[in-house]
Amino acid sequence: MENFIDHPTSQTWGEVYGLYNKVLIVKSKIMKPDKGKQLTQLDHWYQEELPGAIKARKERYVTHEELCKLMKWKLTRGKFRPRLEQMVQSNSEEEVEAASRKAFKELPNLPNAIKALTVLKAIGPATASAVLAAGAPDKAAFMADESMLAIPGLAPLQYTLPFYNEFMDHVKSITKKLNKDQDADGIKWTQHKVELTLWTYQMAKTLCPELLDVKDNSTTAKRKKVSENGKTDDKVKKLKT
Repeated sequence: MENFIDHPTSQTWGEVYGLYNKVLIVKSKIMKPDKGKQLTQLDHWYQEELPGAIKARKERYVTHEELCKLMKWKLTRGKFRPRLEQMVQSNSEEEVEAASRKAFKELPNLPNAIKALTVLKAIGPATASAVLAAGAPDKAAFMADESMLAIPGLAPLQYTLPFYNEFMDHVKSITKKLNKDQDADGIKWTQHKVELTLWTYQMAKTLCPELLDVKDNSTTAKRKKVSENGKTDDKVKKLKT
């Protein structure tokens, strides 16, 4: 799938996006049983429940409890840093709500939105991006290590706002290409869906590469050539991205 990043198609990316839960389960199974179970539960909460809770509010924000739980999700899914869990809990309910309200109001100015959240203790650009991706998936992508590593030339990783902006430039470019490529019944691509697909692609390459044996039917499907006598050319081959 050497063209997966450089020449994205909605067909192939949609197939990889559809593998997210399978890859997450593979990841959970190589963890300690209690941690693996915790990962799947927290991920379901972050991907399915938290966005709905934020959207249901008159003004978008996250609560102190949600921010602490989001941090737990982030550390369980990625690199575990127990001190960050303690530090994020030291923020007050009022501080969390005020900072997150301001952040969502700053959108679509993503740098300003990130800055509004990083005034909180233990919240850097990566965690801030996770908050914004949950509440505004069409405006922000989570700064996940695996998603960034999937993009050629982006390593070594940095956890700074300028680096996040660079990552987002790639994400926005891919999102635009995918939405332009899709047919009427295809996925409506957001920044967050692109980031999730990048995560899935990178993790699958490491943990379960056999899952990536997908075909892009929009550009590289079997092409049947019909000869002058009306017979199908037997030399046609399946092409893979």
